Amino acid sequence: MKQNSAAVGDLLSTHRDQVLAEWQAELVAGGGGRDLDSEARETGVLLDGILAGVRATGNTDNFEDAAWSGVREVLSRLSTSRAAQGSTAADTSRFVLALKKPLFAGLQRRFADQPAALADAIWEISSLIDKMAQFTVTTYQRSREDVIVRQQQELLELSTPVVKLWDGVLAVPMIGTLDSGRTQLVMEALLQRIVETGSELAIIDITGVPTVDTLVAQHLLKTVTAIRLMGADCIISGIRPQIAQTIVHLGIDLEGITTKATLADALSLALKRAGFVVSKGKAQA
Repeated sequence: MKQNSAAVGDLLSTHRDQVLAEWQAELVAGGGGRDLDSEARETGVLLDGILAGVRATGNTDNFEDAAWSGVREVLSRLSTSRAAQGSTAADTSRFVLALKKPLFAGLQRRFADQPAALADAIWEISSLIDKMAQFTVTTYQRSREDVIVRQQQELLELSTPVVKLWDGVLAVPMIGTLDSGRTQLVMEALLQRIVETGSELAIIDITGVPTVDTLVAQHLLKTVTAIRLMGADCIISGIRPQIAQTIVHLGIDLEGITTKATLADALSLALKRAGFVVSKGKAQA
């Protein structure tokens, strides 16, 4: 164990309660005390983890060593929970950085007459705390990104419902941009519903799709192909004049695919194919 690391370990073991109290006081003074009982537990567990890491390796240079896995686990849990509670990355990082002052004070008391040793020890513990703070920021950002991805996935699922219009007839009203990820989601949901309901016709309504380019058309063609491989047929509705002109201009080949201008027209055709006859009767007085 390096001399500086040994000094840090000795400080945390012999003056743990004092360092802990000063850290918690620093948090309260800095306005970081959200839940005093919770933070008291977090500070105690993290301080014990640092002591265990110092004792296990005697080296604070490489925070990625296995000896620091306990500290990383505590920081990950802390960052993730705080991200879920709405705390910012700066708040979480500040929680860790507040430990510097009590540790510096403890080392200063120990090396009061050894300025060179004091400088080395402070540099070592400062580097470790900085790495811990950076780790919390990275973990926080990863947690937030996971939340955003999950929310986007949920929004995609809500924006691509598979609706049963009639016995044997399903419909997917598309709204917004159609990209690869959304196409895959639509395809999986639609194919699953075809299996569950035994439907033979599926209507993909693109009335809510603002533009159709080559990429969007390719996604539609892939979906139609997958539907046909399941033994069902597909009708694309919502082909507005502007979209029709764009498809012709881009030279997109939709040959063999039935298209209709409106969802109503597509449903009428689907019912006829299914053997139903739709007629308009007189309203009763």
